[in-house]
Amino acid sequence: MARLILSLDNQVLAEYNMTKERYTVGRLPDNDVRIDNPAVSGHHSLIINILNDSFLEDLNSTNGTYVNGKLIKKHALQHGDVITIGHHQLRFSEEQTNDTEQDEFEKTMVIPAGQQSADQLAAAEKAAEAAAAATEPEEPAASYDAGAGVKLDAEEAGPLASSTPKPAPEPEPAPSPEPRAHTETHSGVDSASVPNALPLAKLQVLSGAFAGRELELTKALTTLGRPGVQVAAITRRAEGYFIVHVESGKEGDYPLVNGQPIGAQARRLQDNDVVQLAGVKMGFFAA
Repeated sequence: MARLILSLDNQVLAEYNMTKERYTVGRLPDNDVRIDNPAVSGHHSLIINILNDSFLEDLNSTNGTYVNGKLIKKHALQHGDVITIGHHQLRFSEEQTNDTEQDEFEKTMVIPAGQQSADQLAAAEKAAEAAAAATEPEEPAASYDAGAGVKLDAEEAGPLASSTPKPAPEPEPAPSPEPRAHTETHSGVDSASVPNALPLAKLQVLSGAFAGRELELTKALTTLGRPGVQVAAITRRAEGYFIVHVESGKEGDYPLVNGQPIGAQARRLQDNDVVQLAGVKMGFFAA
């Protein structure tokens, strides 16, 4: 199955799975792919799918239809073709090549274990731990009622807090916890410390050649970027997902989250945050 990826200024706006035989593209609401822009004709172009082939035709539009920068009247679409209609682009993608593209994206942006300094990754993990600790709420002060064997907050304690407590009964010794299996991920982070209850999040590429590609953040620590240019790590912890700067080619050149540099400290990611790293914009989406 083929699909179209609509974008404007390298920002992905929508994706269309091409399950029908005919798709019209234009400004009016009755189009299958609507582009509400004055530079687009009411019914600008038509895509016809016949078996495994797709054909594009310009419908005598005012500003013309372009494929890979060339004005066309009719064109047999190939995987990776970029259709320009007005100021918008439609990238034609065939699903059978997605796995290959995903591999290329991961080879380009995801840094395998062993290719990044262990000291840098340890520093990144330490920064994430500090940021996670800062997000934990403080527990209110409590008083201990020895007679009842329970903790009371300041209001409930009342006079009990100032009275002499009775000796508490000797608690039974707690059973020794079973030793926890120690399993290391490829990044060297103990996967047993990653909470199973935390929903998986993902990154979706919003710009560049891999726009639309997705990466699930399944590991305790995922290192992204381009060594020597800009590298960051995303850690998955009980408190959520945190991004921390690892290295860059220029001092002080930090990744951006929603247009703001994250600095040297780890930053907790929120749903729909936009991360810019090594020239690539990615959306962070929590499940």
